[in-house]
Amino acid sequence: MKVSGFTFIRNAAKYGYPVREAILSILPLCDEFIVLVGNSEDSTLSLVHSIESSKIKIIKSVWDESLRSGGRVLAAETDKAYQATSPESDWAFYIQADEVLHEQYIDVVKTAMIRYKDDTTIDGLLFNYKHFYGSFDYVGESYTWYRREIRIIRRRPDIFSYRDAQGFRKLPNKKLNVKLIDAFIYHYGWVRPPKILHQKQISFDSLYHGEKVADKKDKPEFDYSQDVALSKFTGTHPQVMLERIMIKNWIFSYDLSTDHFRLKDKLKRFVEKMTGWQPGEYRNYKIIKD
Repeated sequence: MKVSGFTFIRNAAKYGYPVREAILSILPLCDEFIVLVGNSEDSTLSLVHSIESSKIKIIKSVWDESLRSGGRVLAAETDKAYQATSPESDWAFYIQADEVLHEQYIDVVKTAMIRYKDDTTIDGLLFNYKHFYGSFDYVGESYTWYRREIRIIRRRPDIFSYRDAQGFRKLPNKKLNVKLIDAFIYHYGWVRPPKILHQKQISFDSLYHGEKVADKKDKPEFDYSQDVALSKFTGTHPQVMLERIMIKNWIFSYDLSTDHFRLKDKLKRFVEKMTGWQPGEYRNYKIIKD
């Protein structure tokens, strides 16, 4: 079995992306790893070069600014990286620059790739998610965050990145048939110093709305005090994240005694608890059950 890893990144240092940790977290599962480095304004290229592994292949890229509407440029960069992976690979493991796989799931993921390698009815593998918010101590509980997404796909020319690179589809425009595996991706996109996160959000929003983000430019930092439903994280973080966590340099407080759930979320939570079905959940995939 051959596995290719792939990702894309731009301005990792400037906006605090843990891309080094993201790559290292899945590198043990990969025979090669494609890193598409976009035209950056910082030391991103040097940062990626500092990862000592013969598996890594760095490709420079220039983002197409005409694809800003709806974040399409993110999918375009994903497709570039995916297409640069070896055609001989059985699987392609996609990781975004603010996502990390905990080492406790490496064997689970490897077992699943082996199990479904020759089952051509399965297009990909679906992961559960933990979305950290505010600090490394809290995870999102509301239905604002997606709970699952495809991160391993077959290395086939008919599969492509969908919309703004959250998931994948196959030609002409069909959802992938996937297996849900018992593994989590840890998403750290909302855990950065408030000033850095604010600047990152301005940059990110411009990928969807062009320059129509002037109202945010006057604010000095991201407002973590907005009403969001969180719970205290009681597990362990991936080993590759520990150094970053140790140098965390901002304060985030959250009142766990307050009910932050909206009424419709409470109703969804009740239905999900009783039936296992999450009403209104966005599913860009078809789960194939055993």
